[in-house]
Amino acid sequence: MTVEQIPIGTFSRVTRLTQRALRLYDERGLLVPAGKDLCTGYRHYTFDQIDRGVRIGHLVSLGFSLNEVRALLESQSRGDCEEILRLFRARRDAVGIELRRLAAIDAALAQQDGAAIEVFCMSITEPVLKEIPALRVLSRRGTGTYSETISRLIGELCSLFEPRNNGTSPPARVAGPIMAIYHDNEYREQDADIEVALPIVGRVELDETGPELRTLPATRVVSVVYTGPYPGISSAHEAAFKRVQALGLEQNGPVRELYLNSPHEVPESGLMTEVQYPVA
Repeated sequence: MTVEQIPIGTFSRVTRLTQRALRLYDERGLLVPAGKDLCTGYRHYTFDQIDRGVRIGHLVSLGFSLNEVRALLESQSRGDCEEILRLFRARRDAVGIELRRLAAIDAALAQQDGAAIEVFCMSITEPVLKEIPALRVLSRRGTGTYSETISRLIGELCSLFEPRNNGTSPPARVAGPIMAIYHDNEYREQDADIEVALPIVGRVELDETGPELRTLPATRVVSVVYTGPYPGISSAHEAAFKRVQALGLEQNGPVRELYLNSPHEVPESGLMTEVQYPVA
């Protein structure tokens, strides 16, 4: 082995990358060793590869995915500063969303004294089977994280009911609680497919880029009402799902969450959310 051939252990120590990470980067084509021993498969690197290894480690520490790291390195080699800035801005946006999620968790934990825990544990109604009529709704659909996407879509829908420039109110009016409809068959952290719908009556003017006016079909649902901080909503989903199974029914459509009051009007402990599981 020549002076230019750096063993993987030494390269790991210099770049602060574990050997496991180095093997992964090799498999992904991000940092391919300069050579491999044909008999043992032992990897070795060169001095020229140290800088690339350090850059990869720094980008990974900032939370970039390996695909994003590849895109950043390729953009750097092309001198594409605009693409580098775009990827960094997108990462900052993702960090902001995560910080808000963690802040909400911290706030929920901070108020979990004895009284709050009691409310948290006794906040689910007995599941009931009920009929839901067809609903004429304004609908907006998007993808992303749950909290960010739902908040954004609710804001877009509610903005349509703000007073107009001439001071008059729009002819349509809200006819029921706003709801989120989950179109995925599984939990997704980053790219959840979510629809927010708002029941309305009256005439509404829409453009091609705005919300859609549609009718949700009548359905039968297993319904559970949960009262408390939103992070505990999974207990309501558990109760509804178990009742569906106990009744021998099959789920027939995407799950809905109806927000029965506003976080601007009540404390988190008083938030009421109805979970609906449509059934055949």
